[in-house]
This record gives sequence, structure tokens and C-alpha cells, in this order.
Amino acid sequence: MYRTIIAVILWAGQLSAHEMTPTYPKMRLSYLEGAYETTMSIFNRRPEVRFYQIDVFDESFEPIPFATSYRIIQVEHLQRAQFDVYIRRVDLENATYICTSSKIARSDSSRTAIASRICSKIRKD
Repeated sequence: MYRTIIAVILWAGQLSAHEMTPTYPKMRLSYLEGAYETTMSIFNRRPEVRFYQIDVFDESFEPIPFATSYRIIQVEHLQRAQFDVYIRRVDLENATYICTSSKIARSDSSRTAIASRICSKIRKD
């Protein structure tokens, strides 16, 4: 029984798509007038995925305007990348989640692929 549980836990650990930290980012005043910023880090565990899209959402997962250097970032397998997210002061109250979604490249060899989205909840203190 215990061996089965341990095997399932180890197998489930291999399924994690990517990681994003911090889990609860705190926005800080930016050098840009009227904007706040935070720095996020993403780690890619999937060999078949190299690109991730960055999004910011409110509590109902409606898009919130934001700025970053690139909306889609390239992260090689087992590599980490950092990116900054800028949100206007007027949108900060509604901004709730910073998310990254895997972008699957189309190929003729594989028609099925699993996309993943990971979100960090913005701290409001």
C-alpha cells in the first residue's frame, strides 16, 4: 500500500509543468510614474515547451492591462528566467493574478499536448 502511494507521489511530481515564484508577489512603486512593479521567476520542467505567455487578471479572470518586456518569453528546458511586470496605479486595485501559460508549438508528429497555466496571487497589504 505504502509503495503504491509513494510511486503515485513520485509520478505526480514528474507531471508538474512549470514553476513560478513568488507565489504571492508584492507590488512595489516603480521608477515609472503612476506604475507599480514586481519581479517574477519561471522555471521550465517540460522539454517540449519553450515559450510561456504572461497575463494579468482580476478576481474573475478578466484581463487587466499591464506592461512587461515581452508578453511571450522563451525558457529552455530546466532553465529559469526572470521578468518584471508593471501595473498602472489605477489598475492595481483590480489586479489579482499574474499568470504564465505554456505555448505549445504545432507539429505534425504530435496532435495532442497539454497546456498549463500557473498563477501567483498579488498581495494586497
